[in-house]
Amino acid sequence: MPHPPSGLFTLLGVLSAFSPLAIDMYLSAFPQIERDLAAPAGSVQLTLSLFLLGLAVGQFVIGPVSDTLGRRVPLLLGCIGFGVTAWICGQATSIQTLAAARFAMGFAGSAGLVVSRAIVRDLYDERESAGVYSFMMMVMGIAPVVAPLVGAQIIAWSDWRTVFWILALVGWFSAAASARILSETLPYNRRTRFSVSAMFRRSFAILGNRQFVRSSLIIGGAAAALFGYIGTSPTLFIDDLGISPRWFSAIFASNAIGLFVAAQLNRWLLPKFGPRRLLHGAIQVATMIAGIFAICAATGWGGTFMIVSSVFGCVSILGLIFPNAIALAMGPFKSEAGAASAVLGLIQYALGATGGAIVGAVHNGTPAAMAVGILLCQIANWIMAMGLATEEQ
Repeated sequence: MPHPPSGLFTLLGVLSAFSPLAIDMYLSAFPQIERDLAAPAGSVQLTLSLFLLGLAVGQFVIGPVSDTLGRRVPLLLGCIGFGVTAWICGQATSIQTLAAARFAMGFAGSAGLVVSRAIVRDLYDERESAGVYSFMMMVMGIAPVVAPLVGAQIIAWSDWRTVFWILALVGWFSAAASARILSETLPYNRRTRFSVSAMFRRSFAILGNRQFVRSSLIIGGAAAALFGYIGTSPTLFIDDLGISPRWFSAIFASNAIGLFVAAQLNRWLLPKFGPRRLLHGAIQVATMIAGIFAICAATGWGGTFMIVSSVFGCVSILGLIFPNAIALAMGPFKSEAGAASAVLGLIQYALGATGGAIVGAVHNGTPAAMAVGILLCQIANWIMAMGLATEEQ
């Protein structure tokens, strides 16, 4: 892999962590926000949904814009906008203001996700980019562990508004670091003209690439499995299995660390096996682990230990699936990496949110819903992976 500019990997990791930081740092403040803003019960949850909506819409817009203006300007504006909207969230005096600012915050923050993927594709080929995506996945794996702990300490020391002010500083610091570290990675001769009609035409053209579609659906399936786990794990472990909140926190942290370790393992294995073979093997392993999870959930074999162990395996293996699938999805596109990253992000969050919602809706007080949901996602991913293997031949 070519030697990266100083600090580039760290910067890309921070940019990719915008989403988990902005979500997980304020979750424990929901009751406090509800009281302070005199908001109706459950309305604070809407601010999270609107943030995710802004994240999806923003990627779809900012990605193609970065193919026209280059990567640097949209990224800088996105980081600055993330900081400004986070500051507005901290100043909000009504739930309506907070909700609107959270949507805008998601829109601006999406630049960190969509442009960072495009930058990696600008600089590296398919195999090399998988290693960089692995590093980004390591950061995204550890952020959900650290962010709630940091957020809880901030709230204990101050209040929920300080969480958003600190997120504002993260955005502005990232803008300053990007201005200093990041050179433009998309030369003028590879830029495309922007228009709304051209944006949709390019998106449909990208969806005509079979490798992109199969890889993106794998990412969406993995995201659905992950969102299903995140959404139902507190209820499953604490309420259904009777695990204490302290032990649940330890289990949740160990699963994130497992994903982190798997992403690092992926970086070590890439030079020998390449992203395509690693992805196919990881999905096979993931399907077998999910099958064991489903059997344990249906029969009760192994008790709580096997449920916890199976979930650990199902989450950890995603550290090998995500980076390789992203590398393969982005691989066919060079000048249109921003548009490809935008469509990829839209598919990932649409399928992830849908899958997570379905698993949550059918949860019946047993591990069955999570187990079957993850198994179906991995079976679908295996079918897509077989298509990728056929294309290679």
